Amino acid sequence: MYRLTRLIWGGDFDPAVRPLAGASFGGTLAGSSVYVFVGIWAIRHLGASQTELSVAFLVSAIVGIAAGSIGGHVSDHVGRRRVMLVGWVGQTLAPLAMLASGHQVLVGLAVVVASSACGSTLSAAQYAMVSDLLPPDRREAGYAAVRVAQNLGVSLGPALGGLLLLGNDWGRLFFGVTFVGACALAVAFRLLPSRGLYAPESSPNRGSFAAVRRDRPFLIFIVSVILASMTYLSYETLLPISLTTSHGVKPSYWGFLVIINAAAVAFGQLRLTAALARVPPAVKLAVAMPLMGFPFLFLAVNDSIAVVAVLVTIFVIGEMLWVPTAQAVAARLAPPDLRGAYMGVYGGASQAAWALTPFAGLQVRAAFGDATMWMGVAAVSVVAAAAGAIAVRGRRATPVPVAPPPEPAGAILP
Repeated sequence: MYRLTRLIWGGDFDPAVRPLAGASFGGTLAGSSVYVFVGIWAIRHLGASQTELSVAFLVSAIVGIAAGSIGGHVSDHVGRRRVMLVGWVGQTLAPLAMLASGHQVLVGLAVVVASSACGSTLSAAQYAMVSDLLPPDRREAGYAAVRVAQNLGVSLGPALGGLLLLGNDWGRLFFGVTFVGACALAVAFRLLPSRGLYAPESSPNRGSFAAVRRDRPFLIFIVSVILASMTYLSYETLLPISLTTSHGVKPSYWGFLVIINAAAVAFGQLRLTAALARVPPAVKLAVAMPLMGFPFLFLAVNDSIAVVAVLVTIFVIGEMLWVPTAQAVAARLAPPDLRGAYMGVYGGASQAAWALTPFAGLQVRAAFGDATMWMGVAAVSVVAAAAGAIAVRGRRATPVPVAPPPEPAGAILP
């Protein structure tokens, strides 16, 4: 296990974020074990129509935006740990609530929406906690480390869920996932610090939402994040549909192609982040987005499996550049006393993209064709890159004295 951990994270995995990364792995493993099957459960077991399910997902995205903002705001006042544990409890109990809903469509879909709210609340506080635990010069690597842990959970979760669902036993799936989630919750309760070494000394005495509203560079950055997230979600939601319906790729082949992404993030994220640590964030954002958006245009020229594999590889390099850089930039743009609220708004941007991407992309595809949809995605990536670079250059953070790396035991306050 030690050798595997060292292989994935390397020898310089920051001790301060190890408890958070471990808890995040368990929580993501539990969540991804069940939520890849939520749509199937809703239609085949719950009896929901496709329209009802699509509306539930849309409402989940909208509620998630609000919940993330509120959760981050609350965490500025009561602490990250408390907000995270509340969100974790909600997500852990959600599978049991789904099971208890029986065949009541509205009740079951309401549980799906509530679970989304819990997840957004948890994520907002978690984003802020990384910055509370680490000084500015180590935050990007910290976000990368937590992301690798989450990616491992997402990679293993669907397989675990599939095993639990053998024989279409929904009860076994929901009970099993609840057990995994409870284990992750226990780890979080035991190991997460109540306060980070770099957390603000006191709660804010000003309104967070008014501060965000007046912060023009941050709002420009949020526009960039929404567009960047739409580019990323084009890979997750639009590419499988395009490949299997317009380019003759068998659905089973897509399952193998996805492994490229998961493996690259698991074994390359921290190494790439460390190698480019001295590159300015504006440059990394400007390069990352075209790397994510333009490879889709390859499909108009050649749609062989080999070319799709190259497409996925280039895309994931851009993705690995973008995600930790964007998280670190959001934390840098946030005033320390309002970090939770700012990170909540940052997390809500991806929820907005979830609401927009499948709808807009499929509408364009239906009206103008596959190639036009991908040209639109490439254009969105360019605008995202420009907005991100403008936001980063629009407000340069005041240099903060950086303390020497603390010893493992001192990186987390009791």
